[in-house]
Amino acid sequence: MSERSGAAGDPLPLRWLDRAAMATNVAGSALILVLMVSIGLDVAGRNLLGAPLRGAAEMVSLSIVAIVFLQAPQMLGAGRMPRSTAMPDALAKRRPAAARLLEDAWDLLGALVLTVLVWSTWPNLLRDWERGTFVGAVGDFTAPIWPVKATIVAGGALLVLQFLARIWRRHRQAAGDTA
Repeated sequence: MSERSGAAGDPLPLRWLDRAAMATNVAGSALILVLMVSIGLDVAGRNLLGAPLRGAAEMVSLSIVAIVFLQAPQMLGAGRMPRSTAMPDALAKRRPAAARLLEDAWDLLGALVLTVLVWSTWPNLLRDWERGTFVGAVGDFTAPIWPVKATIVAGGALLVLQFLARIWRRHRQAAGDTA
């Protein structure tokens, strides 16, 4: 079964969702590039100058979470999210409707889990924004935590929409196959 995003005949909301997921994916890739340069500078600074790049470890730990939530919506929409497909694929050959039902249940569960995650992260984002919560040591290096929480909320919301879009696309495809 193919529920890949980006079909030319997709309705406008699905095309917008795909563009938003691609934009966050590009932002995640840019963040990876920034991290690679930062880590390289940190290693070079430690070994050549005896002076590490301040805050490199904190930035890496914060950025990993942000990268996951920035890139996951595109991965899911493109059908590249790692998972086992043996049972759904075998079921699709004999009972396509049952396979769609199983895939729908999987996607609804994913949407539910991410909705809970986004819902529970939102108050923390607001609190960290208002309080100016940071990582690091005052006088050495500090970085605010709220941007990472914002990527969890935004990326998680896009993931919820991608799970729901998979269901929509699957049923549009099934309706097109029977027509």
